Amino acid sequence: MKAFFDIDTQIDFVFPAGALYAPGAENVIPNVAKLNRLAGERGLPLISTMCAHGENAEEFKVWPPHCIKGTVGQQKPAATLVPNQIFIEKDELDLFTNPSLEKLLETLKIDECVVYGVLTEYCVKFAIMGLLKRGCKVSLVTDAIHHLSETEAAKVIREFTDAGGFCVQTSAV
Repeated sequence: MKAFFDIDTQIDFVFPAGALYAPGAENVIPNVAKLNRLAGERGLPLISTMCAHGENAEEFKVWPPHCIKGTVGQQKPAATLVPNQIFIEKDELDLFTNPSLEKLLETLKIDECVVYGVLTEYCVKFAIMGLLKRGCKVSLVTDAIHHLSETEAAKVIREFTDAGGFCVQTSAV
């Protein structure tokens, strides 16, 4: 089954007032919203990952505090919310650290994935490479992702395509 993956499009990352804002990330919101609606219209699972940190998260040794559970910054922008969205919270960069995800992939028999979100060289990388590693066909929607470093993001995309992943645009999904 095909599933859509909205990776960490949370207020702290995608809006200028966010705690760990990636400049320009707000520009992906319209395409993320389109893709999320499309998943709903097609009756496909939409798995939305969310950083969900406690106030003393281990990650804060590397990054400024962000996406603290229960704060506005942890929320998804309203435009990206759709009915039946499946939320997977995580306290680390890698979405597969939440054991619920493996069970969900197995239960829904997900073997084809459309992935988008933020940040390309971090959480999106863990998503696309982890899904490929699990034998899924993975399409990365390049006009619905954003990064902190353009150079690092380009490396991730090369690594992804070299490993068998596909790059697409929102209009082709």
